[in-house]
Amino acid sequence: MIAPEILARWQSALPFWISFLLIPLVWVTATQGGWWLIAVPLTTWWAFAVLDYLTGLNLDNADTETPDKDLGWYISLTQAWVPLQFLTVFGLIAYATQSGHLSSGEKIALFFGVGVISGTIGINYSHELMHQKSRRERWLGDILLAMVLYSHFRSEHLLVHHSYVGTPRDPVTARYNEGFHRFYPRVLYQSLASAFRAEAKQLSRRGQPWTSFSNPFFRYWALQGLMLCLAFGIGGWAGVGLFLLQAGIAIWQLELVNYVEHYGLTRKHLGEGKYEHVHPHHSWNAAHKASNWLLINLQRHSDHHYKPNRRFPLLQNHAETAAPQLPYGYPVMTVAAMIPPLWRRVMNPRVRGWRRQYYPEITDWKSYNKGTNPMPR
Repeated sequence: MIAPEILARWQSALPFWISFLLIPLVWVTATQGGWWLIAVPLTTWWAFAVLDYLTGLNLDNADTETPDKDLGWYISLTQAWVPLQFLTVFGLIAYATQSGHLSSGEKIALFFGVGVISGTIGINYSHELMHQKSRRERWLGDILLAMVLYSHFRSEHLLVHHSYVGTPRDPVTARYNEGFHRFYPRVLYQSLASAFRAEAKQLSRRGQPWTSFSNPFFRYWALQGLMLCLAFGIGGWAGVGLFLLQAGIAIWQLELVNYVEHYGLTRKHLGEGKYEHVHPHHSWNAAHKASNWLLINLQRHSDHHYKPNRRFPLLQNHAETAAPQLPYGYPVMTVAAMIPPLWRRVMNPRVRGWRRQYYPEITDWKSYNKGTNPMPR
């Protein structure tokens, strides 16, 4: 007989395990080919948009003092994903490069779907893992990031983004009127550069050069090199090509979300290079239930910036009076971000309303935003 409290914890955690259904789905698409290959993008982008409409909003908040021992089903979720994604990515490389029923175009479509999974779920879970105190969890996060060749995201996110979000010193804070197609190439370069500088600065404070093996970039490069070698060992150059394709799609998915999360939101400059503290109103939020199941509450983004180490089931929902709200969940908003005229039509009025609400004293935002240095030195 299962104790009632254990059963209740399992039932509350169960919806967040919905992402694991994507693993058998992508394997089915691999075996069937054809139109089945669009099933993964359709599920993550459109099916969850429909589910958001059907399930509504979740405005409830868990007790933030809940100990880890009562969060076992939630904690095991992100850790269990790591070996499953590893087996899926490399298992499908072996399957696709050796099967005769998939054309070259179908293989590309298949690994487009794999990249959607490793980006939407894998990078998101690595984000949860990298924020934890457990060394084991941080290593698991590193493995997930190495699988998409974006290991520096850990350094950039922890050392740059959380410190400088909402300022010109944060590469991944999308500027007002900056379309995604301009944001994306900029952020690819600037995030890597700022992450490397941040780690070099950390080492310099300890009297060590960037070439010290304490620099995590050596670990990042080693893990990424191992992943590429494994792809080559399994599928030759075709395997490497498919691996690179899914990694590129995963990175694109991550940066789409980064674009949405802080678009147009700016912390007030206090002078002498200093900015106000981060507040809940410096992140866009979405309380849509189904997409928060898929993304393990990533859309409760204001609370994540308030308490970065808080585990995802304990992230708090902030009311519309305290933090700006998106009209739809991330599945819809990331699609809108790919269409700049549509994005501006939906979001620019909201940014202007946010400015009037929180910073009515700033009347000339164009001049205000010009006077700051876009990159830390």
